[in-house]
Amino acid sequence: MTMVSDLGKQARKAALEMATLGSSVRDGALRAMAQALRAHCGAILQANAEDRRAAGEKGVKSAFIERLTLTEARVEGMARGLEEVAALPDPIGTADRMWTRPNGLRILQKRVPLGVVGIIFESRPNVTSDAAAICIKSGNACILRGGSEAIRSNCAIMDALQEAAAAAGLPEGAVALVRDPSRAAANELMRLNGLVDVLIPRGGEGLIRAVVENATVPVIETGTGNCHVYVDRACRNLPMAFDVTYNAKLRRVSVCNAMETLLVHREISPDFLPEMLERFRKAGVEIRGCARTKALCPWVSDATEEDWRTEYDDYILAVRIVDSLDEAIDHINTYGTRHSESILTDDVDRAQRFLDRVDAAAVYLNAPTSFTDGGEFGFGAEIGISNQKLHARGPMGPEHLTTIKYEIFGSGQIRP
Repeated sequence: MTMVSDLGKQARKAALEMATLGSSVRDGALRAMAQALRAHCGAILQANAEDRRAAGEKGVKSAFIERLTLTEARVEGMARGLEEVAALPDPIGTADRMWTRPNGLRILQKRVPLGVVGIIFESRPNVTSDAAAICIKSGNACILRGGSEAIRSNCAIMDALQEAAAAAGLPEGAVALVRDPSRAAANELMRLNGLVDVLIPRGGEGLIRAVVENATVPVIETGTGNCHVYVDRACRNLPMAFDVTYNAKLRRVSVCNAMETLLVHREISPDFLPEMLERFRKAGVEIRGCARTKALCPWVSDATEEDWRTEYDDYILAVRIVDSLDEAIDHINTYGTRHSESILTDDVDRAQRFLDRVDAAAVYLNAPTSFTDGGEFGFGAEIGISNQKLHARGPMGPEHLTTIKYEIFGSGQIRP
């Protein structure tokens, strides 16, 4: 138990130094860490194979194994992500604005790091490098705690990152991993008041709820993704609709931006749904539909009220036929998690009504929800996707891990 508090003390000390390190040092460290991932790819993949073998022996579902899996291409993607973050503008130290008061005081508002950022995440080992990259770029120290299923992978990745970070001049403790996979260690991280400035959970609903309910340090709540695609009656480009809908669900079923419910206007449903659902069936997707969906495709299973609320992260899709655009919007605002939603239509006015009225961090027109990602938004990587409305919303890049500091310059003024 003392190990986690020790990491917190080291990180707190490192954070003070990180806040004053020049961007050239931080960016150089990120590029060195990218090369370290490439150099240690073999060891990382070997560790990942052991994690996947252990998970398979536990009988976990295939979607979970997919989230856990690393390949040479994915390790290379992690390395490129570090380099892309290094190439971004420096988010700290810059002056937002400066003004002079009537008494002659000059006030500077600038961006500074949050300090020590804790991240608790589940089975995706690429989060280890993504989170470290965003924290280093924004001048923060970080303490990461991944899921027990990926412990070997996370340790192998962190070994490579820490070796490169130290050689590049980052202070000891700037990038740390809780290597104890126990719940007790996670609970201690949640309660490191005075050492951890903010805690970010990244994972499923259970993890996020546990952190929100148990943490005593401030939490930025990243969201579960019960995401929808709505095919409007004015969608005349059906080939586009087929491709976008397919990608929204099947690019990666296990990620939070995957479509979980497909909504289709009743006027277009006979032309769209039978072919679309047959494509999904051939790909191994279980379809759970409303009564009207079953009338078009009798092989579909019955959808329940719970299906409309569920983030499956699996080869399962809920389907509902609606009578109007407003009904689709009401369904999304009732059952969605304010993550990512999409409308497919050729009617500009109907599209704008959807974009304006849907309450979500990311709302799309004629594009899949799978684009809600820090890399796709130009952030290089992301610390998570927030669907709350305080501090940050949507994919969180380096600038979202900063806060405001005021520096006031006087010449002997006193307040009457």
